[in-house]
Amino acid sequence: MEQLTGLRFKRLLLTGAAGTLGRMLRPRMKRYCETLRVSDLAAMDPAGEGEEVVVAPLEDEAAMYALLEGVDAVLHFGGVSIEKPFGTVLPANIVGAYNLYEAARRRGTRRIVFASSNHVTGFYGQGETIPAHVVPRPDSYYGLSKAFGENLAQFYFDRHGLETVSIRIGSCLPEPQDRRHLSSWISHDDMERLLVAALSAPVVGHSIVYGASDNRTTWWDNSQGKHVGYRPQDSSEPWRAAVEAKQPHIDPSRPEARYQGGAFVVLGPFAFAGQPGGEGA
Repeated sequence: MEQLTGLRFKRLLLTGAAGTLGRMLRPRMKRYCETLRVSDLAAMDPAGEGEEVVVAPLEDEAAMYALLEGVDAVLHFGGVSIEKPFGTVLPANIVGAYNLYEAARRRGTRRIVFASSNHVTGFYGQGETIPAHVVPRPDSYYGLSKAFGENLAQFYFDRHGLETVSIRIGSCLPEPQDRRHLSSWISHDDMERLLVAALSAPVVGHSIVYGASDNRTTWWDNSQGKHVGYRPQDSSEPWRAAVEAKQPHIDPSRPEARYQGGAFVVLGPFAFAGQPGGEGA
């Protein structure tokens, strides 16, 4: 995909660079900055030209302050990215999000693009079309942590003027895999378009945008985020016939088929550590 704009930062930070989306975004986002600083706890590829590789735990306040030195803008994709017990989600997704925002405030970083999730609103029905400003209805501890991140972003804008675009990412995959993805899918190219729009829009305050392609069926109304300038160009429609043939029927009474969060609405509950069925058992 061609570079979308003349956007150019001196130093851009990508957290979660070892994750699935981080690995996809790393070569793409290098084109929009002189230096791309990438961070994670897991193993990352060595630094290439114009890159800096930094291992920094999100829950470590001092490490995050060091990580934000000289950073103009942040793509925050770090943290736990699937449903886990609350004790696992808490350090990276909640404490870590606070550490990132506080470090950005102290360092004078101008903008954060926060990888939120459609699981912030996962308990809305699949028959509904919802705007960004609905009351959150998280479907999981993971979704709950992302709702916290959105509130944190709002607080840091209202209190300190630090701008954020929170992206409620749908299903960012090379292609849709099931019927739910026909509504929630966002292509890799559209994700890049959305990130560039979020970084380059003149004024965003704290804006919430749903991360989805231009799918024929949709649960999300993005009109409240039009000022960000995201214009999706891809669609799940070319895969519809194959997906529906592979998955011809879904029991509509099952929670996974009723709610937008899909399988996340039935994950857990998790037992206490040390108890049968719990972590450490």
